[in-house]
Amino acid sequence: MEVILYIAALIAAIGFLVLCFSVGMTLFSLKNTLNSMAGTVAGIEGQLEGITRETTFLLEKTNSLAEDIVEKSEKLNTVVNAVKNIGDSINGLNNSINNITSSITTEVNKNEEKIAQVVQWSNVAMEIAEKWKQRKVVNQVEAVDEAAEEAIKNTSRLKRRK
Repeated sequence: MEVILYIAALIAAIGFLVLCFSVGMTLFSLKNTLNSMAGTVAGIEGQLEGITRETTFLLEKTNSLAEDIVEKSEKLNTVVNAVKNIGDSINGLNNSINNITSSITTEVNKNEEKIAQVVQWSNVAMEIAEKWKQRKVVNQVEAVDEAAEEAIKNTSRLKRRK
């Protein structure tokens, strides 16, 4: 019985040895995996530092662009207000022109008969002026005819004397 006890202790020792060997191999395998993971984490850490630097740079650039946009937006607001004021002025001018046109139309309608009389009198005056011109031309033609007749008479006298 004692032998069985020794054999059982020997089997337990061998089992414990196999267990330790298998745990050792697992730990060595785990060590390689952990080393690989440590390298990967170190690489990721380096990449994160680069990304952090780039992100900081991009944030600074974005803030600078945002300030520039705000500044230009304020300047553009001034231009928009100026254009709006010009539009308001043009609208006021259009309203004034419409008012003037309306008042002229109203006055023309009120004085339509007087305007017709003025037009008639101006036509009469133009006809008189035209007749006056025609009479003047006729008088000039008559004067030229008389001068021509006188010249012909003088020429005939001169021929007779010779």
